Amino acid sequence: MTSTAPQAPKAPRPRGAEAHADAPAGTAAGTPSTPAAPGTPAAPGTPDATARTELLIGGMTCASCAARVEKKLNRMPGVTATVNFATEKARVVHPEETAVADLIATVVRTGYSAEQPAGDTRSVPAPGSSRAAEAHVPAPQTSPAPQAAGTVHVADTSSGAHATSAPGASSAPERADGLDAPREAAPSDDARAAAPSPADTRLSGLRRRLIGSAVLAVPVVLLSMVTALQFDYWQWLALVLTTPVVLWGGWPFHRAAFGAARHAAATMDTLVSFGTLAAFGWSLWALFLGDAGMPGMRHGFELIADRAGASDALYLEVAAGVVTFLLLGRYLEARAKRRAGAALRALLELGAKDVAVLRPGPDGTQVETRVPVGTLAVGERFVVRPGETIATDGVVVEGTSAVDASMLTGESVPVDVTAGDAVTGATVNAGGRLVVEATRVGGDTQLARIGRLVEEAQTGKAQVQRLADRIAGVFVPVVLVLALGTLLAWLATGAAAGAAFTAAVAVLIIACPCALGLATPTALLVGTGRGAQLGILIKGPEVLESTRRVDTVVLDKTGTVTTGRMTLQGVCPAGDETAGARGAEGAAREPAAPVDEKELLRLAGALEHASEHPVGRAIAEGAAERAGALPAVERFENVPGLGVRGTVEGHEVLVGRPQLLTGEGIAVPGSLAAATATAGSEGRTAVVVAWDGTARGVLTVADAVKETSAEAVRALRALGLTPVLLTGDHASVAEAVARTVGIDEVIAEVLPEDKVAVVRRLKDEGRTVAMVGDGVNDAAALATADLGLAMGTGTDAAIEAGDLTLVRGDLRVAADAIRLSRRTLATIKGNLFWAFGYNVAALPLAAAGLLNPMIAGAAMAFSSVFVVGNSLRLRTFT
Repeated sequence: MTSTAPQAPKAPRPRGAEAHADAPAGTAAGTPSTPAAPGTPAAPGTPDATARTELLIGGMTCASCAARVEKKLNRMPGVTATVNFATEKARVVHPEETAVADLIATVVRTGYSAEQPAGDTRSVPAPGSSRAAEAHVPAPQTSPAPQAAGTVHVADTSSGAHATSAPGASSAPERADGLDAPREAAPSDDARAAAPSPADTRLSGLRRRLIGSAVLAVPVVLLSMVTALQFDYWQWLALVLTTPVVLWGGWPFHRAAFGAARHAAATMDTLVSFGTLAAFGWSLWALFLGDAGMPGMRHGFELIADRAGASDALYLEVAAGVVTFLLLGRYLEARAKRRAGAALRALLELGAKDVAVLRPGPDGTQVETRVPVGTLAVGERFVVRPGETIATDGVVVEGTSAVDASMLTGESVPVDVTAGDAVTGATVNAGGRLVVEATRVGGDTQLARIGRLVEEAQTGKAQVQRLADRIAGVFVPVVLVLALGTLLAWLATGAAAGAAFTAAVAVLIIACPCALGLATPTALLVGTGRGAQLGILIKGPEVLESTRRVDTVVLDKTGTVTTGRMTLQGVCPAGDETAGARGAEGAAREPAAPVDEKELLRLAGALEHASEHPVGRAIAEGAAERAGALPAVERFENVPGLGVRGTVEGHEVLVGRPQLLTGEGIAVPGSLAAATATAGSEGRTAVVVAWDGTARGVLTVADAVKETSAEAVRALRALGLTPVLLTGDHASVAEAVARTVGIDEVIAEVLPEDKVAVVRRLKDEGRTVAMVGDGVNDAAALATADLGLAMGTGTDAAIEAGDLTLVRGDLRVAADAIRLSRRTLATIKGNLFWAFGYNVAALPLAAAGLLNPMIAGAAMAFSSVFVVGNSLRLRTFT
């Protein structure tokens, strides 16, 4: 084991029995936080007054649509926008003076619809702006919260993006079934629960079109491919069946393509619409102006284009089959995307709908009143019965119970709570009746903050996705040029017009930029949602790449590896051969009988119960657990720098460091002195107990190592990481903890302001450093590290600085967070490899005439389904 301490001299901190000195204090329980609700706007004209606004974008059907919207928004002065195709959202950072209406107007002029999420009519300050710090502090709650405590409105992001309707000038979103679906004013909670979600409406519209098209298309495909089924004038029946498939079933594609064309743009719908209408139009020409409508006409299926093919060939099965395959693919994709976002939706729906609040009755007594949870205000008290969901974050003021937080933190074992303990909204009371005082409501609750963290992560873009988006932005025009080039090349080489047409249509239909656009966001959607279920909050896609490169993990000791609370560790009563008392000449003499351990704990615990020192509290709590009720104390006195004294049941009791006893003329026998020294060498704090002029025993306390820390260190090593223990404690204390959990490298006696320098030194050594911490003094080091992991039991400052937030204070979750991040990154790369590989391989095959257009349509439809399905595998991560 290597132990390092800073070289600069500094005054050592007192430890051990030295007056209970400087024992680590427990960190206050905190909750994951993101910037709170908007604060007071900055004064107009403030140089860096920027705001961040979220918009729901309607009408996007592929990644190139998202790229166009993003490009247009970014052209506005001072605006930085990120548009996510999978979630159909735009996150816009803009100057304070830029109105949200201007942002929406820009999107509408681009050919799509935009609006703010229901109930969200304000912009929050952008990180780093002059308003950010101001907005971070919640305003005093003087009126009922505007929304249900513990619940968050989350726009449904699982609507099949392909299934949206055509972009147009209207600001109302459109449904996949081709009908306008104007959004109404924000409904009440009950109305929202009763009404179908936009995703469900789109999905049902897609399902209707798919079923209708499939019923009509299957006979067309069979008639066109199986010559034995063909009869006189079969082609006219095929035309009758194909027409509604192309015009009604494919209407969303045609409308979207027309809307894009009105804005001088081309999207994937342009390719689909152009290809299917071309096939349908060619067939109409062949039937009405050519020889294809004659009786006795026969038509077979060919996998590849026939260079000498007849010009009166029909492509009805291509038009009907491609539309049906695309509808099927988009329906499956929409369902898969809905499943991808199910984890976050389930998490955010955990909040209670109503609450039994205690309010004054007519006679002045507190009466339980069942009210909507949205009317609950900070400071009000409410009742939680067994089996009920805790309405909002608060502190228990009455009762004892066990709280099940498994849905929120992933922790399977219920946590015991009693008066004074903090509880979190959306957790379940599994035991007795509790009375809780609300401390946070609405958007300030832990559940709401988790939701915002996850949504922000899902909206972000990794660097590799930005490359994919740039490619998708020019993809459609390139494919149109390639299709035209294919047609001309075939004709130039003497091929029949039918063969040239077949190859060109195949090129149009097989190209798929959607897989590129879905590769990253769907994996992020599933990965961050699964992480939220496990108590892991990933702050953004750029974090994923950092987890792959990390090779060293720095663990802050107090509150991370240890509990951060002093606990009673050992009791050493004096025996008849160990204890001494004051004699006539001050020499030690043996007591008549050994000291009873329970009596030692009762008297010492009673005295320390009146103390506010962390060591004293630890002794009092441990004594109460082991010895039962503690007696009363009289004439309590704190002796600064030494310990405490007082009268308990008629005994003059002293508890403190050895100097307190020697100052009173009480000798400390060698065995008790040895026990004190041993405790100090093991990193524990020892105090000596005496009463009635005799040393009676030694009590040892320590910041206990978490039971799971050793297992967590082994898990981190299994990931190829080198753990380093970082602490401000003395080296002996740090080394004792390190030995317990299996850490070889220790950096001790580090002042809070020096933690950043330690992280930088490790980085200068060529290491890629992750930092795990939970305190205010860890925030700067977390921000300096290549990867910051903030324990959710810590302070808001630390959580804000971290890249990953671990909702519960279990170090094992740190290893799980890194594993999940690496798995998500691997899934993204696999998706992108497939998306690029598919298009690189498929387009040349289609241009060479080696793919029938109907097969090309099926391949294109299922390329996106494959990407989404691959991302869904992250739901099984454990």
